[in-house]
Amino acid sequence: MADTLRPNIAGTRMVDLTFRQVDVFAAEPFRGNPLAVIAGADGLSDEQMAQIANWTNLSETTFLLDPVHPDADYRVRIFTPHAELPFAGHPTLGTAHVWRSLGGVSKTGLIVQECGAGLVPVRLHEDRLAFAAPPRRRAGPVDHADLMPALLALRLAPADILDAQWADNGPGWLVLRLRSCADVLALRPDWQALKGQMIGVVGACDTTDDAQFEVRAFAGIGQGWEDPVTGSLNAAIAQWLIESGTAPPQYVTRQGTALGRAGRVFVHEVDGTIWIGGNVVTRITGTIAI
Repeated sequence: MADTLRPNIAGTRMVDLTFRQVDVFAAEPFRGNPLAVIAGADGLSDEQMAQIANWTNLSETTFLLDPVHPDADYRVRIFTPHAELPFAGHPTLGTAHVWRSLGGVSKTGLIVQECGAGLVPVRLHEDRLAFAAPPRRRAGPVDHADLMPALLALRLAPADILDAQWADNGPGWLVLRLRSCADVLALRPDWQALKGQMIGVVGACDTTDDAQFEVRAFAGIGQGWEDPVTGSLNAAIAQWLIESGTAPPQYVTRQGTALGRAGRVFVHEVDGTIWIGGNVVTRITGTIAI
């Protein structure tokens, strides 16, 4: 990991740190969810991390650090342009990929990531990295008072949905289940009404499709945005759908279609643990001057 001190033109010291930008959950080149990873970031302050993440302007930027917990292989801090997250899925896979590419070797054969949500196991499965879905902080049915603003934001009526559940493992997801992937793709959010909400939507695909479900993720933060491919949301949806018998123990989700992306999330349950996997490819390699 690069950590080189040098003077800048003002005479103060700058440090060069290893920088990678990776494509996560990508079925095709440049059609997944990008992530910036900065390694050897132990010397950075909270303010520097937040400023860098705001500058990269990606959905998340992660900072790879030495572990504190004795069972962890590395520690990661995850920042959006606006805030720090205790956990997020595509940053977990992307950071694990970069850690391995920089020579990281797990202590037990199973990679253990330390983050704000605790320890998250990551493993290789069918040549893809997969993380163990973390426990949900909130689950169960959505009451009328919380459901109505979500329906309003997505221009839906109660009759348009099959079910609604909390699927919160950190970001705060509320999930609506629609009848079909076509219904999911037809959504046109009211971004003003969506402010303050984190809404996921899932619908079953036709049997002829390469995926069993279509997912979309809408974040009412700032001006509002749609996430291309969302590991945390897919993890919580998988827990709900598999537990309820709506989905089989192994399936594929498609996400990002409405944004011109081609995200694929591979879900599989093993001995009661749900694993969320996807392809990760490094697209940019270099250093960042701080």
